[in-house]
Amino acid sequence: MRLTKNETQHQTLTRLIKAHDRQHPVTITALKEEKTEDGKKTGRLVQTIRTIEIYDFYVSAAGHILIKAMDRETGDRREFRLDRLISYSVHRTSYRIARPVADQPKPRTAAAGLATVTVLYPVDLPITARVQLLADALAA
Repeated sequence: MRLTKNETQHQTLTRLIKAHDRQHPVTITALKEEKTEDGKKTGRLVQTIRTIEIYDFYVSAAGHILIKAMDRETGDRREFRLDRLISYSVHRTSYRIARPVADQPKPRTAAAGLATVTVLYPVDLPITARVQLLADALAA
């Protein structure tokens, strides 16, 4: 188990991208925002443990690096903020949950007044180069 407090976000992101490329599931401990029974956010962060199968990374409009993944327990799609990860373990097994075809990324239209960053990189680039491109896009 790796603790994110003992490594940089760059190192964590690199290891998670490697897990994604090799299609290895990851068990994460993360903080999520607590919700009431009617679905309203309370503002409190609670700890959760999930085993996920990562299928995408992206940067939110607020500048957070988000991990898109399938939850092995429920089979649902989930998103996790990289900065809210506490620890993670990469497994040696392979993915077993099929990602729905309808979940292919759709082009997003920018809302008025918001700045967007699009990062395109070849899939055959080394992981460190992809992480650096993402980091450069965030810094811009």
